[in-house]
Parts: sequence; C-alpha cells; structure tokens
Amino acid sequence: MTEAVESPSSHPVGVDITRASIARVYDAALNGTNNYEIDRRVLDQVRTVAPEVNDLAWANRNFLIRACRFLATQGRVTQYLDCGSGLPTAENTHQVVQRIIPEARVLYVDNDPVVLAHGRALLEENDNTRFVEADIFKPEQILQNETVREFLDWTQPIALLHNGTLHHYLGDDYAEMMQTYVDALPSGSFVVIAHFLDPQTPEHSEIARRMEDKFTHSPMGSGLFRTWDEIGRMFGGTELVDPGLVLCEDWWPDGPRYQPLNQVQECIAGGVGRKA
Repeated sequence: MTEAVESPSSHPVGVDITRASIARVYDAALNGTNNYEIDRRVLDQVRTVAPEVNDLAWANRNFLIRACRFLATQGRVTQYLDCGSGLPTAENTHQVVQRIIPEARVLYVDNDPVVLAHGRALLEENDNTRFVEADIFKPEQILQNETVREFLDWTQPIALLHNGTLHHYLGDDYAEMMQTYVDALPSGSFVVIAHFLDPQTPEHSEIARRMEDKFTHSPMGSGLFRTWDEIGRMFGGTELVDPGLVLCEDWWPDGPRYQPLNQVQECIAGGVGRKA
C-alpha cells in the first residue's frame, strides 16, 4: 500500500491526522494516497480477523460503478445526489455517468475536510458537478440546502446514492432517516445502497461480527454489519430492480465468475430501488 506523506504541510486545514476518517480509510483500502497512518491502522486491526478486508471497499466501489452505468444507460437518469462521496481514488459517479450522458448533473455531499478540499478542486474543472458540505445522516439539512434545491430539478427523477455510508450510521432509526430521503424524491427516482452485511449463516456471520467488532472499536469507531431484512428496510418502499438486494459481487457482474467469493465478499450487499 502506498504510504501517504504526513508532514504538517501535506494535509488540508482542519484535518486531524490523529483521528481516523471514514473517507480516508476507504481510500487506503482502495490503495489510494490520501490517507494517514491512523487510517491504515484501522485496516490493520480488521485484517487480523479478515485478511481480505480491502475487498469490502472494492466490492463497494465496483458495485457503484455498475449501478451508475445502469442508471445512465437503462434509467436515463440525468441527476445524481451522491451522499458520502468520499475521495477520488477510483472512478467516481460523475466520471461514470457523464461518460454516457455528458450533461448529467452530479451533486456530491460530504463533510470530511480532505474530501472537501478535493471537492473544491473538482468544481473548477466540471460545470455539471457541485459539492455541498453537510451531514449525510441529517436528510432535512441536505434537502433544504439552497444548492441542492437549485442545482437539481426536483420535478424530474433523481438517483440517490448511499454507497458504503449507512453502515457508519449507528442509530436505530436508519429506516426512518432513509424514508425522509425517499419521500422527497420525485416519481421515477432511484435509490442505490451498498451496506456491510451479516448474512446470518453459520459460515459467514462469525466473520461479519468479528469485522464489526474491529471496526467499531478502531479509531474509526463505526462499521455495522446489518442483516438482509435491516438493509432492505432502508429502501423506503421503493421497488427493487432485478436481481433485488444481493451480494454486491452478484449485482450484474461484468462477466462470468471463475473465482469463488472469499469470506469478506460474502459480507457486503447492494441493491437499486425505483420509486413509483
């Protein structure tokens, strides 16, 4: 893994390199360079029980790319609200959808200082992309934001992306929170979710709970592995697009599978729902 430079001048103002960041931990898992020793320590802790932990991030990212391609090609969606956008380590939402629909609008939401710095740089090079600083777990704050209201047309379908975010929400009202988002979306909109999974099978529940324990007791402090039913409730009554809520690696893979899934890849699920 590439070592990030950690001199005092190498990180944006407001970044505390003594505390792990969700965005930077994901960046480290994807072999990015916008992370620090404290972030890599989280992965090292989880790696003691799940050596393939990086595959969680890759399953999450590859699912996002495939879902965005579907939304742009089959759904012809031209508006995207990406909550918890993260760092530009691999292909991002705007790169995927604007390759297919150049005029597609993408609005990113995050509140991590490192992500914000990259977001401001992105605004300088892409007129169809915006970045809003807000707490993605406070939907009213986002839905009432002036930029969100003006940049997106709320009379036309919007794709709401919560990819690899909701397992970092520790409250029990996760379904109610997501329902607030879904209720605000226009008819024909889509909801995309990827989430750490407890498969509730003897061979995989144990590893899921071990990873959860390491994540939640790490410097990051979050990473819940919820059940199929719990994740399903987050779609807010939308109709799931075929094949439904499945393992991320099973959602319209790019080709035939020659290699069996490892234990970590069995512990992250994703799906796309459409609002009638």
